[in-house]
Amino acid sequence: MATTTSNLNSVENFSISADFILHRYSVNLRDNSQVIAKRIFEIVSVSVFLILIASWLFPIIALLIKMESKGPVFYKQLRHGQNNVPFYCLKFRSMKFEPESKFKQATKNDDRVTKVGAFLRKSSLDELPQLLNVLMGEMAIVGPRPHAIPMNREFAEKIENFMFRHMVKPGITGLAQAKGFRGEINDSFDMNARLRYDLFYIKNWSFLFDIKIILLTFYSLIFKSENAY
Repeated sequence: MATTTSNLNSVENFSISADFILHRYSVNLRDNSQVIAKRIFEIVSVSVFLILIASWLFPIIALLIKMESKGPVFYKQLRHGQNNVPFYCLKFRSMKFEPESKFKQATKNDDRVTKVGAFLRKSSLDELPQLLNVLMGEMAIVGPRPHAIPMNREFAEKIENFMFRHMVKPGITGLAQAKGFRGEINDSFDMNARLRYDLFYIKNWSFLFDIKIILLTFYSLIFKSENAY
């Protein structure tokens, strides 16, 4: 655990290398016992949450969404998953229903965001339906955050090795989010910073590292939520 903490503190010095990602990635990713432990933890924890909490919380959120604006409760968006395979990422709808509109990421004071949606986004409750993606095996609790496909295409042209972040399943939370990188992505510098954390996570992955990131995420949600909108 001390080694992981030391590595975490030195992530800013982590260099991105195609050779490193392709041939020298984390040994733990090939450790079946840790991979299986991660999956069992996900299935058990998600199932317990859905039964004990989501069973009453989801209907309340759905009612609030429907009371404020017309449209579906859930929003699904095509994103890249592991090995760049597209999947539909689920969220609670937090914006006005505009089925014909093209993709545009949310910005600060975005007038498309509803009042209920603003609260859901600030608290990250809008991401909870992705627990269903985890059960279906499309996502993990911890992993690089998936982005909309148009955004991936844009940044893949600007940042070398960008798509290597999809070597593992995308996560509901990730190392970048645990370190406070949430919300709007303003430029290539911002995305590159997140990418460095994602590739660092892939190299240093372990089941215990996932637990640490989950705990850091809760801390970030409470004390570093200024970028969530």
